[in-house]
Amino acid sequence: MLVISSREFRDNQKKYLDMVDNDQHIIIQRGKDKAYVLSPVSESDEYFMDPKVMAHVREGIADYEAGRVVKMTKEERKKMLGR
Repeated sequence: MLVISSREFRDNQKKYLDMVDNDQHIIIQRGKDKAYVLSPVSESDEYFMDPKVMAHVREGIADYEAGRVVKMTKEERKKMLGR
């Protein structure tokens, strides 16, 4: 098991996602009192068994592939999300 900071994860996402794909357990520590487990999603996960969820996922992928996206600056995202 590997424990990393959220900043380390942001800076090296591909590296850690590849590690999870190879059965490495990753814990992302955020601050002093929050932690998250990084794990792959499988077809058996209940959330992705919901047809409505999958329809939204497919729609989002199609929008991205067709170029129907909005690019935002970091400042615009912060303003939109209130952070």
